[in-house]
Amino acid sequence: MVKDLESLLSVNSRGMKKSQIRELLKLTADPSIISFAGGLPAADTFPVEELTQIINDVMSKEAHLALQYGATEGDTLLRTLLVERYRKQGFNISLENLIITTASQQALDLVGKIFIDRDDKIIVGLPSYLGGLSAFANYGAEMIGIPLDEEGMDYTKLKHALEDLNSKGEKPKFIYIIPDFQNPSGITMSEKRRLDILELAKKYDVLIIEDSPYRELRFEGTEVQTLYALDNTEQVLTLGTFSKIFAPGFRIGWVIGNKEILDKIVMAKQATDLCTPPFTQRIVARYIEKGYLDKNIEKIKIMYREKRDVMLKAFEEYMPPQIKWTCPEGGLFLFLTLPDHLDTSELFIEAIKEKVAYVVGTAFYCDGEGKNTMRINFSYSSKKMNVEGVKRLADVIKKYL
Repeated sequence: MVKDLESLLSVNSRGMKKSQIRELLKLTADPSIISFAGGLPAADTFPVEELTQIINDVMSKEAHLALQYGATEGDTLLRTLLVERYRKQGFNISLENLIITTASQQALDLVGKIFIDRDDKIIVGLPSYLGGLSAFANYGAEMIGIPLDEEGMDYTKLKHALEDLNSKGEKPKFIYIIPDFQNPSGITMSEKRRLDILELAKKYDVLIIEDSPYRELRFEGTEVQTLYALDNTEQVLTLGTFSKIFAPGFRIGWVIGNKEILDKIVMAKQATDLCTPPFTQRIVARYIEKGYLDKNIEKIKIMYREKRDVMLKAFEEYMPPQIKWTCPEGGLFLFLTLPDHLDTSELFIEAIKEKVAYVVGTAFYCDGEGKNTMRINFSYSSKKMNVEGVKRLADVIKKYL
């Protein structure tokens, strides 16, 4: 082993940090711990029987394609099916506007790779998805956090931030937004707010990165059009994934956007993994073709709505009155806010002793704030365990109050 490893490391790698969520999941491997920490789908949503049949079909009829190298842009059949799906949602796109990635986390990394130079400014939500923050931080981005209100990213504060940068002759590389059932807050951005932010993005010539992994998991309320569909001028780059609506183990995501941007992403991807596995892509394509995906999404929505409702009822019953939480219309998460003097990092140690886990809020704040917040996942554990976990968590909080 070299004596001075630090001197060999790149500037980017020296600044890398381990994912807090990935590390927390190691702590919660103990089956006696009720984990609200990960963004894990429920295992009983996985379509095992249908997949067994499709995998056998692919291996018997298409092994020569599925087991070979594939195009970096992705399986043409899968891309075609996704384009058709999005065109029904109001996207004015063709095959050249969509590429496949190895899940949306790779897409976030590739976005950082092609856009961010060290100390470049980008705009993110306060709070925002940890995986996005980590990907952008690894390329040395300087993140400007914009707080959320009940309609999403605060328009006035975003406007002031863009005006301030413009007055200095600067502009951010992009605005990163999770508009539907935002991770971690669970908030959905209103249509008016989406239109207002699009107007700002055009005025200041800023790209919007729309991260949309949960959009199809709506349990109630009125569906709002995506930023991409509301715009359709390619001011927006939209990221999607099958991880929450199908199976995360397949590691398939996609990027929709301007062809020139996608060409750059393809070049960056070629240096990373050459291509997303053709085997999993073809299986998913056949799964969609048979009409299974939409049926499974309906099943997932029913299941997750019941779990959310049970958890919210448990919060009402067991949490002290000083605790506030969001009531998402879909997705996998809700967000708790405790009194200002409490630190959820300190509470976490006690919570683990009581066999319950969550993600501390500071993980989602680019400015280190959010010490009195936590993210709770309601999709993974059973309804019974959700109630028991809330009881345990409430007991921990009461001790500190």
